[in-house]
Amino acid sequence: MDFSLGPRVILLTVAGSRAYGLHRPGSDVDLKGVAIPPRRVFHGFARRFEQADSSSHLAPFAASLNAEEQEAVAGTKLEGSIYHIVKFFSLAADANPNILDALFCRDDEVRVAHPLGLKLREHRKAFLSAKAKHTFSGYAAAQMKRIQLHRRWLIQPPKGAPTRAEYGLPERTLIPADQLMAAQAAVRTQLDRWELDLSMLDPMEAERIRERMEAVLVERSVAADARFYDAARSIGLDDNLILVMDRERRYESARKEWEQYVRWGRERNPERAALEAKFGYDAKHAAHLVRLLAMGREILTTGEVHVWRGGRDAELLQAIRGGAWSFDQLIEHAQDADAELEQIYRRGDLAVPKQVDRDALDRLCVSLVEEGLQRLPEDVE
Repeated sequence: MDFSLGPRVILLTVAGSRAYGLHRPGSDVDLKGVAIPPRRVFHGFARRFEQADSSSHLAPFAASLNAEEQEAVAGTKLEGSIYHIVKFFSLAADANPNILDALFCRDDEVRVAHPLGLKLREHRKAFLSAKAKHTFSGYAAAQMKRIQLHRRWLIQPPKGAPTRAEYGLPERTLIPADQLMAAQAAVRTQLDRWELDLSMLDPMEAERIRERMEAVLVERSVAADARFYDAARSIGLDDNLILVMDRERRYESARKEWEQYVRWGRERNPERAALEAKFGYDAKHAAHLVRLLAMGREILTTGEVHVWRGGRDAELLQAIRGGAWSFDQLIEHAQDADAELEQIYRRGDLAVPKQVDRDALDRLCVSLVEEGLQRLPEDVE
């Protein structure tokens, strides 16, 4: 990035646990922001900018933090992202939970508020739609997958890096790499062809059909492995080649998981690792899972996004983070809350529209960009 980011930021907020009111002493400081790049970057092709998330790009914004936050980052680094306004609009229109946080957080968490940023927040409700059901439940499901994966690593840690021999493979594949990649790409293309084209349907109805299809596949135990074999055979691949491809696929998956496991062990916060070992699962992820499902329900039923959880469920979430729930309790709650969210969504009497008015949002984006390019200081090359 070859321009000064600071003068181009129209909105900067404190995000993460501090925005939720769930932070503890020593908690990291996470930022979310929006920037309008200079005209030469916005209109040109030689210089690219989508988001800034490196510590060097974020460090100058420490001066915008309050005293407690500055103390928290004194011995560490700022984290977060500052987005190109166009990317921010795209993510917000798709109900990305982390992006909605920046629009709906309390004024107390806003650290930079250019008049254009304030105008953006004034129009924040235009970004709300029933798609929040899918994004908030989807993010919660992702938290659950991480919890379950880490729990499996805690209970039954991998013994070592997988070997090719364990998957019936020679040390070096007998199939040229380019041939193997071409065959795998052909199988993926065939799998994509089997997907129904739902583009002409109402987005909510299309999403509902996809979810039902997935449920039917699970109920009938139609595994991804079986579909892989069917797709490979349908394009005329030899059974011996399919077998090798399948083994290569399984080995590659195991190798990636081993790398994830090693990185997880190396990068874990010692205090958090001790709690995870004590409770048998990642309680911090669990608290965020519960929060996401609660926020999704609130959006659908009230049309409000309550980022700050104080006065709502902050005490419960802090208790969960402290290990108050067993793993079985978490699973039961997650299943019940997700089922309730699905029931609310299917009932249809929602407090938000089915989808956002993208034309109106596009006009807002154009207006902010044009005004920003005129009002914000241009870098001198």
